[in-house]
Amino acid sequence: MGNRLADALSPYLRAHADNPVDWYPWGEAAFDEARRRDVPLLVSIGYATCHWCHVMARESFSDPETASAINSRFVAIKVDREEHPEVDAAFLAAASAFTRQLGWPLTVFARPDGRAFYAGTYFPPRATSGIPAFVDVLDAADEAWRTRRGDLDRTAEAVGDALASASRAATHGGLPDRSALDNAVRRLADDEDPVHGGFGTAPKFPVAPVLGFLASSGPDGRGLATRTLKRMGASPLRDPVEGGFFRYATRADWSEPHYERMLTDNALLLAVAADLATGEDPPPFLDDLAAGLVAFLTERLQLPSGGFASAQDSESVIDGRRDEGGYYRRDEVGREGLDPPSLDEKLLTGWNGLAIGAAARAGQVFADERALAAARRAADLMLASHMRADGALVRASLGGDASGAPATLEDTGMLAGGLLRLALATGSVEYAVAARDLVDAAAEGARQRGVDAAFSAPGGGDPVLAARGLSFADDPAEGATPSGISACADAALLLSAMGSGARYGELAAAAMRGVAGIAPERPIAFGGALGVMARLAEPPVQLVVVVPDDLEDVARRDSRAVDGAADRRSRSAELVRAARRVASSLTAVVTASQADGFTDAGFELFAGRSIGRDTATAYFCRAFVCELPVTDAAALRELSSGPGATRPTIEG
Repeated sequence: MGNRLADALSPYLRAHADNPVDWYPWGEAAFDEARRRDVPLLVSIGYATCHWCHVMARESFSDPETASAINSRFVAIKVDREEHPEVDAAFLAAASAFTRQLGWPLTVFARPDGRAFYAGTYFPPRATSGIPAFVDVLDAADEAWRTRRGDLDRTAEAVGDALASASRAATHGGLPDRSALDNAVRRLADDEDPVHGGFGTAPKFPVAPVLGFLASSGPDGRGLATRTLKRMGASPLRDPVEGGFFRYATRADWSEPHYERMLTDNALLLAVAADLATGEDPPPFLDDLAAGLVAFLTERLQLPSGGFASAQDSESVIDGRRDEGGYYRRDEVGREGLDPPSLDEKLLTGWNGLAIGAAARAGQVFADERALAAARRAADLMLASHMRADGALVRASLGGDASGAPATLEDTGMLAGGLLRLALATGSVEYAVAARDLVDAAAEGARQRGVDAAFSAPGGGDPVLAARGLSFADDPAEGATPSGISACADAALLLSAMGSGARYGELAAAAMRGVAGIAPERPIAFGGALGVMARLAEPPVQLVVVVPDDLEDVARRDSRAVDGAADRRSRSAELVRAARRVASSLTAVVTASQADGFTDAGFELFAGRSIGRDTATAYFCRAFVCELPVTDAAALRELSSGPGATRPTIEG
């Protein structure tokens, strides 16, 4: 038996390298072997910080007798869902035909052509609570394959046909208006736990994309998002020592969490905190919560390379035994001398994009230089090592080695959105230009593939799935993160608001029309899409503050110093501080030369903003129709809090 996982890039696969199971990585070789032996595939999908994946690995995949049963009857494939999200999505969709309890580890039995005929999640070594023992499932799948092949073929074909039909089914509709979006907010409010916060009963997840939608949805939505974030932040779901949120809680009061800490959850929750901290009278708890999240991301998940690790494990070794959550249940003193749970150090392009955008936004709103520096380091690494010479993206890397897994639409959209927010926060136009190239590539990908969509993954999808007819349209459904479609639409809408061209707004609207027929009715599953739709329903609010080049430190560091330049520096710094907390579709604080750089690169919002000013000047606009420029903080606060239609305006 060969050890095919020893050199895998994925830490999850390498953790299974010494199993007695004869694992194959995802690829053509496994399918060829199953066809040669005429046996089914056993596809096991998980990720490095998944608690029940660890449990099943110890109970079953490390057991020689169970491994022997697998090896003699099946060809076993081990898949890291984070490295191959398209593979995970395809088999997760197939598994939904067999079980409502979807999750990981995902266990799928399929024909040698990849079509599933049975699936489940975690199977214990002995039957319990209505869940069959894993060995009994293996026996049943093998027996059915040998004696009832026709029945399995009919099941596999029916599931495959149903998935293909669902992929082709049109969900297009007109974009929801403000009333429909308000109804979506009310649906979420009706599902709110009034005692503990959050939605539903148990288990409870942070559902960060939903909170992001609520944060952009008027007073009722913002109030619901604020209550939810405050209660989660004060609950056992958040680590009070290191500031990060755990993956989910098994009880309604947010207790008994599953202790893995994901980059995605924490980045998106930081972005929500930053958005809620803008506007009038934001609650003070947001500053502390955001500071804790920045500390967790920068001190725990950011690697020396500058990239952000995917997650931190739930388990650690304490007193010679593996302990799920034991490290986190101790206070700061109790953790001294203990090794923290390990990191999944693979770098995912899309997830790093989310972290870049969140850290940039937090750096801007909270004047947090550490957050801005962290975002820059990660962005520079992504552009240097995760973007190939031809512009194609790398999906994942570890220690500088790139994965062979194809980049997905989420990689394109999430990285583009992160780079745009970093450009706005730092004034560095090169990030915005790189982001625009990415969005253009996703739009061109849809055109080349001839799909009925605004965006598609450049270069196509997973070739192994595609070769078997298992590669369907990009999945618009959302859970812990926005979909790739929503992420690209988000970036395109930002490009439009920055003056890069109306076609980007049209692309965003076209992408959202693809889910407009379902998202408002199921808001808990389409938070990212609804957040984009909420922005499409209103004219963009744009704020650009231009600081003279000789006061550059005010733009970058919000300097409070008053020097020989009299009160010019002081007034400029006060204006910058006020601008950071204005609720807007986008806020940019740039020097005069940076404004010129954005203009030269085709971002028309910045055109003419640097002429004849010797102090910081704010331009407050709605859909490119701008108020008269102001130079003091009080005037900016008045503009941003009152109806702009009653004041003189200038075309932007």
